[in-house]
Amino acid sequence: MKSTVAKALFNSHSYAEYRKLVTDLLSEGKSTGSEQSESLTNYSKLNEARMNRLEKTIKISEDVISKLQHLNNHYIWLVISEGWCGDAAQILPILDKMAHESNKKIDLRIVLRDENDELMNQYLTNGGRAIPKVIVICKEAGIVRTDWGPRPKGATELMNNHKRDVGPIDEKIKTDLQLWYLADKGISVQEELLEIMENIKYNRL
Repeated sequence: MKSTVAKALFNSHSYAEYRKLVTDLLSEGKSTGSEQSESLTNYSKLNEARMNRLEKTIKISEDVISKLQHLNNHYIWLVISEGWCGDAAQILPILDKMAHESNKKIDLRIVLRDENDELMNQYLTNGGRAIPKVIVICKEAGIVRTDWGPRPKGATELMNNHKRDVGPIDEKIKTDLQLWYLADKGISVQEELLEIMENIKYNRL
């Protein structure tokens, strides 16, 4: 395992620990990350509400559960995140439920982007520090198999079309993106992560 990944894992949080960290910081009027601003804190508050809702409503399909439980190895999903990230708020509760339903085949761990520069710089998206990023690690072999993120293909297409047709990210596309997640109901995240795990299982990755 790369030393950068091993170091990040040593300092990683469980999902419950991550949620508590974000909540505790919000109680002090702060967000996670090296930059502090009113807007980032407000995004974190909004994301807290989203995650609370998703934890109650997200359903993992029986097919996904069965296939996760029949993986031939045990894995760690190491996720790079921050409390203010809207995509992370939509995706992390799904990953947590998938891990929970996997019969311990998946161990979800989370690290903060701004506390792990070296790790983040190894998993850039088109040269940018986009999050969340899911790093898939095989526990038995101690190796990184692949990574996923920062968002499902449909959401990525939505963002790319906006950048092409309109330009910089604005409040409208942020709203449109959240509506996309709401309509998708977590299905794309489940399908894309399951496809990755199945490809690893059958040595296609």
